[in-house]
Amino acid sequence: MADRSRKEPPEPEAGAVGDIGRRVAARREQLGLTRADVALRTGSAPGYIEYVETQPGTHGTGFMLRLANALETTVDELAGGTVDLPPGVGRAAYHPELVELGQEECWRLLGSHGVGRVVVTGERGPAVFPVNYVTTEGTIAYRTAPDSGPLHAAGHETAFEVDHIDEAFSRGWSVLLVGPARTVTDPEEVRRLETMPRPATPWAGGRRDSWIVVTPSRVTGRRIVVRDN
Repeated sequence: MADRSRKEPPEPEAGAVGDIGRRVAARREQLGLTRADVALRTGSAPGYIEYVETQPGTHGTGFMLRLANALETTVDELAGGTVDLPPGVGRAAYHPELVELGQEECWRLLGSHGVGRVVVTGERGPAVFPVNYVTTEGTIAYRTAPDSGPLHAAGHETAFEVDHIDEAFSRGWSVLLVGPARTVTDPEEVRRLETMPRPATPWAGGRRDSWIVVTPSRVTGRRIVVRDN
């Protein structure tokens, strides 16, 4: 069967972007890659990655495997097959190694934005809330709604955790930040957070005008590494 990725992409047709295209674009941007970078990694024709990201369609198995490898993920992840599954259902790999991460690596993995979990202790005991966040000047910032669970982290020392799981190879990493959280009240600081090039837009929607900043006093990380031999 011919591999369409090695040919020039077909002319774009009107229609919505497919789920695969959205996931490919999001993962590429998360890794800081250009479309040209991904095309080079997959051995694709110029313009084909743009077509994959912007047009709905199906792609050959060989190309999808190369694309997943280029984006350091799995075909299932790109296809959305793991959306409703809890992470970590696969088997542990043979001879895994747990490696401690340095500060620079931790912040690189956190990236400029993403989804993390903030730990809050309230009247009903401890709770964990997923939030969309941004990194800025050595801090983590997220926006939430008044009287919401994540808002109660303000005024306390809290923990903030981010991780990534690679189901196919039973690998992954996690980064933990611990430090005081505060509510942002300075209008200039609020304006700066809201006008960042890639702001923390809450997936949950609704009005979420309260910004919380966590200034970590401790940043640690671990990675599960699986050697080839």
